[in-house]
Amino acid sequence: MSSEVPPGSEHLYLNVVHAEHPVAAAQEADAADAARRYDHYIVRGPLFGIACQGPGDGHRWRVLRPVVEGFPQDARDSLNSFLWFRAKDGTDDRAVRRELLAAVTRLESEPVNEVTAAGTRYRVVRCDEIVYGGSEGPEPPRPTDPEPAGLSWDPDAEDPRLDAGFVIDHIAATGVMEATERLALMGLHYRSPRYPADVRADSRRALHTHAGIVLLPTAFRVLERTGVGWEPATTALASPHAARRALFRLLTWRWQARYGRTEGPERAGYGRVAEEFRAAGDADSVRLDDGRELLVVRMRRVVRVGPDGPETARPSDEEEGGCGPSRMHPPMDEDGTVTQET
Repeated sequence: MSSEVPPGSEHLYLNVVHAEHPVAAAQEADAADAARRYDHYIVRGPLFGIACQGPGDGHRWRVLRPVVEGFPQDARDSLNSFLWFRAKDGTDDRAVRRELLAAVTRLESEPVNEVTAAGTRYRVVRCDEIVYGGSEGPEPPRPTDPEPAGLSWDPDAEDPRLDAGFVIDHIAATGVMEATERLALMGLHYRSPRYPADVRADSRRALHTHAGIVLLPTAFRVLERTGVGWEPATTALASPHAARRALFRLLTWRWQARYGRTEGPERAGYGRVAEEFRAAGDADSVRLDDGRELLVVRMRRVVRVGPDGPETARPSDEEEGGCGPSRMHPPMDEDGTVTQET
């Protein structure tokens, strides 16, 4: 189908295929059931990462840094480090190193959302994070969500990398249920008056400048119920078990330190709940003796796509504490010699 799509209009087409493999068919059935049970969504706000497009990639963009950062500058900083280390360790070509370091220099001084170096475009990519919900609350992981082969509870175990190898390609083949979900999200924008006027205006504008929708790989978080709703207690993770292990770590270490539960019956209560949660294996919620409630939830991340690729940061997207670009690494010359500053 892709060969029939006029160049520059890939974001307006969907390539829908019927699931034939039994696993894919089970995932389709699971998605259909979830769509009936969790029939509304809550927009949690934007996240940012980095994607790149090299020679020969056509309209496709590969995710280079996972789209999990809360602010555009955090994504720019991750790109700054990537390019600096590539210049240091990834090439012996002085001309290539010069281009990489020129891009680093821009990222040190300007809040740019795209740079080009050595024939590759690097872009800050923006998504909206949403969680589906229903009468039962936020959607938990589905039975068919993939898990790593080894389900270790070791807090130092290495998690699968979120977005690893993912290619943003609007016309890549997709199943019926994902295509239906994408179509349902085409009109997603910020409507509530609780959002500032410029945020709502940028959101409406994106419906036209970036009319297409791509769903990033499903992510999982631990949310905590608060007086104002569900708030994130962990970062976005690549598998349900990674989120469960993060919840176990919250109970056995981070929360005890955060809330001063370092001794006495409250610490014992946290430890008891943690062990019960781990013993259950695939539980998705805990309720603590002090009334706190935590859930493992399934998150979707929506990237808007236009004629020139994925949407980047919007003018109205906030930065943490007004932080801007800065030098992150010592100077390097075109021979790869690093000057250690004193």
